[in-house]
Amino acid sequence: MTIKTSNLGFPRLGKNREWKKAIENYWAGNIAEEELNQLLDELEHENIEIQRLHHLDSVPVGDFSRYDHILDASLLFNIIPKRFQGREVNDDLLFDIARGNREHVASALIKWFNTNYHYIVPEWDDVTPCLNTERLKQYYNETGHFHSVIPGPITFVALSKGGEQSFEDKVRTLLPLYKEVINHVSAKGADYIQLDEPILVTDQASDLKAITKEAYEFLAQESDGKVVLQTYFERVDLSFVAELPVYGLGLDFVHDNGYNLKQIKEGLFPSDKVLYAGIIDGRNVWASDIESKKNLIETLQEYVSDIVIQPSSSLLHVPVTLEKEEIDQAVLDGLSFAVEKLDELYALKQLFNEQDAALYEQLKERYTRFQNQGFKKLDYQYDAVRASRESSFETRRVLQNDALQLPELPTTTIGSFPQSKEVRKYRADWKNKRISDEEYQSFLEHEIKRWIEIQEELGLDVLVHGEFERNDMVEFFGEKLEGFLVTRYGWVQSYGSRAVKPPIIYGDIKWTEPLTLKETIYAQSLTDKPVKGMLTGPVTILNWSFERTDLPRHVVQNQIALAINEEVLALEQAGIKVIQVDEPALREGLPLRKEYHEDYLEKAVHAFKLATSSVDDRTQIHTHMCYSQFGQIIHSIKALDADVISIETSRSHGDLIKDFEDITYGLGIGLGVYDIHSPRIPTQKEIATAIERALQQIDRSLFWVNPDCGLKTRNEEEVREALAVLVQTVELFRKNQQVSERA
Repeated sequence: MTIKTSNLGFPRLGKNREWKKAIENYWAGNIAEEELNQLLDELEHENIEIQRLHHLDSVPVGDFSRYDHILDASLLFNIIPKRFQGREVNDDLLFDIARGNREHVASALIKWFNTNYHYIVPEWDDVTPCLNTERLKQYYNETGHFHSVIPGPITFVALSKGGEQSFEDKVRTLLPLYKEVINHVSAKGADYIQLDEPILVTDQASDLKAITKEAYEFLAQESDGKVVLQTYFERVDLSFVAELPVYGLGLDFVHDNGYNLKQIKEGLFPSDKVLYAGIIDGRNVWASDIESKKNLIETLQEYVSDIVIQPSSSLLHVPVTLEKEEIDQAVLDGLSFAVEKLDELYALKQLFNEQDAALYEQLKERYTRFQNQGFKKLDYQYDAVRASRESSFETRRVLQNDALQLPELPTTTIGSFPQSKEVRKYRADWKNKRISDEEYQSFLEHEIKRWIEIQEELGLDVLVHGEFERNDMVEFFGEKLEGFLVTRYGWVQSYGSRAVKPPIIYGDIKWTEPLTLKETIYAQSLTDKPVKGMLTGPVTILNWSFERTDLPRHVVQNQIALAINEEVLALEQAGIKVIQVDEPALREGLPLRKEYHEDYLEKAVHAFKLATSSVDDRTQIHTHMCYSQFGQIIHSIKALDADVISIETSRSHGDLIKDFEDITYGLGIGLGVYDIHSPRIPTQKEIATAIERALQQIDRSLFWVNPDCGLKTRNEEEVREALAVLVQTVELFRKNQQVSERA
């Protein structure tokens, strides 16, 4: 049997973040649309050539986006929010829907399943679906073997919101448009059409069988192309999808907990279909156990007659390449980024088809060498750390109110202030030893002092130091904790042009020195108002890092929790009365199947409490979460027992408030009252409406007012203006005055 290779998608960012830089330069007005198009076209061509040089039998086209692939599909099918309708369907419209503009708020931003990628939610209110044929060009390529990558109709509708049509009718409305797309790209030479349907690996799939069957039967009858139904991130009900009239089925053999292989062994894979086998981990950076992958292919060959091997998901979730990294060889042997994962596919293809084992043996030797390194050596004293607060919230609340003396509806920010060009330049100069430690520290103190003064001038109640010393809320901690590796070029896309560089956990984790103490103490020395200590929580650090796979996740999570606990206690001992331990990724790591939810949430809550519960009752613990669907974990959020939690609601347009109708929360809570990712300045009326709606469900004495996320991506003028509106609106509430409807 000949083994073929393919790919589901490639990182958009480029080796040096060329994608991000081009788009942000366009937004800033530094380059014209023509130059933007040229730069992005060149990068897309480079990505395709990289994949072709690795001898893929088919290269994905359509995965390269200018913001988000779900938003691309929205524009392709004319699913345009009502407030943005009537404009030419072009990239400027795409950017405005994603980011908002001075007239209109952006569309909601939601986590892509259980990853750290975010998609733009399609809005169906008052839309007339049709095919915008100009948008079709991104889904085909005129040279070489390629396949078109498009979100499948079931997943696209499942990830949408709004509209009066039923789920089924929305799908039926789209099917003729999908038919046109399939026929068009097939005529352009597509080997096949990859329709991504990850929704079918979730519990929701059981309710979608009838419309899924109807949709794919329609496409089989009405369109001419070969359709591959692609799933990933979990197992799929093979007994159901095997009956669908498609050319091939894509299955994840890495993150399926063994169920997809079990179903294959039970003889459920149909003999008339091609298996697109996701055997290389598309979501983590560790090199494959190449020998086990060889064995997996041999097992699959016993049950399936036609196999294409590929990554388990799009490689969007990993960095581009290791080629420029300067990493200790002991760890480098164990790593594999996107390009190197293509090497693994090619090695297996050569081994099976040509009996050429050279590259296979080389990768096998590197993997074995890494596994023999002694990275596990630490003992942990979990019994020495408290896993619950000493007193109830009601007792703590009285003591904290007395200690902090805050006004009604206290105002604060989430933590970070603008990472200006000057801030980034000083940090880069310091890291590259172009300036001394003393010069860098002097600059940081200048910025901290300046922003403490700005916050006092604005009238905020609880201040922050601004996090100017931090490149990222997880990478910063990865640089300082033992057991982490931070790369130089290991960037991945989080949302839009936002790129993060997840640290890599390769060994046991330990706190060896203060992480945030110096800057926080300095900031507190400048003001009589409380300054929050700002930390990232253990669940988020784990979920936003590339985790080690040789230990259970919760074991690594608890190691991180003990390290964060050390820093929490150090801050408290230094006199910091308010400490925020952010967990924006708690919901994101939730398994896709409900059968795993309880175990995950119990362990996540336990880790957070390990990190935060050893403080005195007078110390106020905050946490923050953003851009997630919180309803199904609201009880776990309460179980964290944080004195105050701040949660994003602006992008979800206040939908989160509904989750509080079924629970008596009873802890302090701040709801983000404006979207910091949009360049527009909120009006008093908008903020007042958000506050009024929240106070219908939340006790006024427990309510805080804040932006929905950190402010590092905004410029100083925007931050000043927006926070001024926020504080002025709160002052009116405190005086029980009616808020003006003027902007």
